[in-house]
This record gives sequence, C-alpha cells and structure tokens, in this order.
Amino acid sequence: MWRRLALFVLFPLIVLACQRTPLTATTAQAAPTSTIYHVATNGNDASNGAANTPWRTIQHAVDSINPGDTIWVHNGTYVGARIEQSGSDTQWLTLMAAPGENPVLDGPGPNNRHNSTLELETWEGSLTVSYWVIEGLEVTGASGWGIDMRGTETAHSHHLTIRGNRVHDNGWPTTSTGIFSGFVDHVIVEDNESYNNGEHGVYLSNSGDFPIVRRNRVHDNAAGGIQFNGDLSAGGDGIISDGLIEANIIYENGAISGGAAINLDGARAITVRNNILYENHAGGIAIFQINGGICSQEIAVLNNTFLMAADGRWAVNVAGTGCINNKVFNNILYNQHSWRGSIVVAAPNITGFESDYNVIMDRFSIDDGDTRISLSEWQGLGYDTHSFIATPAQLFLNAAAADFHLLPTSPALNQGLTLPAVTDDFEGQPRPFGPAYDIGADEYMILPFSVYLPLATRS
Repeated sequence: MWRRLALFVLFPLIVLACQRTPLTATTAQAAPTSTIYHVATNGNDASNGAANTPWRTIQHAVDSINPGDTIWVHNGTYVGARIEQSGSDTQWLTLMAAPGENPVLDGPGPNNRHNSTLELETWEGSLTVSYWVIEGLEVTGASGWGIDMRGTETAHSHHLTIRGNRVHDNGWPTTSTGIFSGFVDHVIVEDNESYNNGEHGVYLSNSGDFPIVRRNRVHDNAAGGIQFNGDLSAGGDGIISDGLIEANIIYENGAISGGAAINLDGARAITVRNNILYENHAGGIAIFQINGGICSQEIAVLNNTFLMAADGRWAVNVAGTGCINNKVFNNILYNQHSWRGSIVVAAPNITGFESDYNVIMDRFSIDDGDTRISLSEWQGLGYDTHSFIATPAQLFLNAAAADFHLLPTSPALNQGLTLPAVTDDFEGQPRPFGPAYDIGADEYMILPFSVYLPLATRS
C-alpha cells in the first residue's frame, strides 16, 4: 500500500554514523588525498604512521602530515590535540575516524592552550589555520570547548569543516560550548550531534562570515542550541554575515542557563530554513543585539517547525533596537506556554518586518512582550494576513512523540508561499509536492514505501 515516506528516514542513519562510522565527504572542498596515515593505541610516534606501523598520538599525526593527507584514527581513547598547520584550497587536510570505527578524544592534550579537546589555532606565521576536515570523531571531556577553531581579529582562519562528529559533555564547569569558532570565515558545521555541553551546542563568534550550520542534532545543552554572536568587544566589525542555518533538529536546550534554540546577536543576512525546534526551555529564535556590532537584521526565518515548551519563551523574538528588515514566512509557530505566543517584536524593529503564511497562535506582542495582542489585532497592523491558527493535533502525526510529519489532513498542506530561498524540505524532498508549498519543515509527500520512521526522536 502507499504510505507516507518519513521525512526523517535519513537522519537517524546520519546520527548513527556520527556515533560509529565517519560520513563520506560530500562537498567539493575535500580534495583527493595523497597519503593516509594511521593512529592507534598500540602505535608509536617513532614509526612511519603506516597501517601496520601506526603513530600513537593525534598530536604527532597532525604535526607530521602534508597538505592533501588524511589521518585515520582507530578505535580507542586518546587525548586531544592542537592543530596549527594548514592545507590549501586544492589539498585539504583531514582528521577522521577510520572507516567503521569509533575513536574517542577525551580531554585536552599537552599542547592545547584553551583546555579544549581539539583546537585549530596557531599563534605563529599567518596566525590562521585553514582547509581542514574533522570527521566522525567522538569529542568529550574538556573543561573548555570540545572542538575549538580560532583566528584573530586581523587574520581570520577559514575553510574549516566539522562533519559527522559526536561532541558532548564539554564545558563543565566553565560554561563552554561543544563546537566553537572565533574569527573564522567559511566554517561548515554539518551532520554532528552536540549535546550536554556547559553552554551552547554550536557557537560561532567574532565576526566570522559565510557560516553554514546544517543537519545537526543539537540537544540538552545548558544554554542555547546554535548561537551566532558577532561580539564587537573582541575586535573586528562585530558582525556575522551571509550565513545559513538549515535542517537542524534542536531540542531540550536552555533548561539550566537559558538561551534560545537559535540565538542571533550581531548577525546579518542569515537564512534560517527547514529546522525543527521543540521543547526548548528559553526562546525559539532570538534576533537581537547584546554583544554584536549591529542589531541582527535581514534574517529570513523560512519553513521551520517550532513547538515551544510549556516553560519556554516566544517562538520568534525580535528584541532590542534596530533589528530591522527581518522576514518570517511559512513557519509553524506553536507555543505551549500559558500566555506567550508566536511572535514578539519590539516597536523599534517594526521597520521592514514582514510575516505571513504561518501557522500561528492567537498571541503576539509589539512592545517586547509587555502586553499581548490577538491575531486580529496583529493582522490589523498588516502582518500574517494569510496565516491561521491550528493545533499540533491537527497538524502533526504525533507531536507528543516528536513526530512532526504533517498529517494527510493537515491544514498546513499547500498553504505556504513559494519561496526562491527554499526549494526542498528538511530531508531534501523537493518543494512543492502538491499545488503549493506546505507550511513548516515537512513537505507532505506520498511515495510507494512501506518503511516508516519518525521525524525526530528524543534519544
């Protein structure tokens, strides 16, 4: 019989791969390698790093290879390392789990400077570390950051890809993050799981431009899930610009320290699309300025699914002064809180604000949450004139079990706006399947499959 193809068929496999097997490189930047070297717990750093004579430490390996080379880390537990050399645009360097194996990097190595498990930074030469892929590793046990990438105010590191890693239990008690960057351009964070860290799951900071954060599972972190913070006080222009946050599952963050599922402070021209945010205990997406060089602006929030926790805040919060020209289209913005709702916008941020074709609640605010207005009052201001109210029971197969597939009878079907910036859904299925876009991260599709897997799970 014809069944609904699960939107999340591929994602459990990705997470499984993060835990056991490194993912195959799918982006053009990972050039063919010239030599594969090996690190194993029975190795010796005085050997040549071949398969039958491996090195012992990751630090020796990253110090010894040449551009284009790859390091395979075999099963076992290792201390971390500090990476200080670079590849090139045609010869990337790769540090990855050996195929089919699950090595663990547990805590900093003797060369590390920030109490982080894996550091990509140099204080010598160009002051930059660039053209690396870090793939398929379990990274844990740091009192600082798990994976820590840094450049400087005047010399940004660049082209670093963090893929398919499991990063957890870092940053205690120092309130540090699972995956961190500062002054890094063209960073890609994809297909990772980042959880139970002492601050955020993923934190990109300090004026780094062109970031991509996609297909990650980010959960149970003390503060926010994903944070972009331009941080003017650190130097540079204090702006993170031209970025993409897409197809992430973000849940159960913020219970200890607060912090939205997605925090944007000092960000400009960021597209946030096809993400699933549920049961986060602070905000959904917060667009604001505290440390950034500007109040975040030109943020496009498109085709996301929000289910806010009963103790959470607003689904979309545009706070501060001067966070202008932000767009909110085709989202499901449901809130289980007793009085908070879908969208709160501070009055100074109304300039250029647009919101429509969303599934919403009958709760809005235009004074930073001091008072609430109804949907009809909100629509009277010119917002969400094509949006409507619906409940999770009407929308999803089983929201209580974190299954956010749209029902075949869902009112979100075919009610969205055609958006050039969104051509597929969470899993990559093309939009639209029917006569118009569906609202939310899922594009309902009927295919001849009998396999059914839930869209999101808590485990």
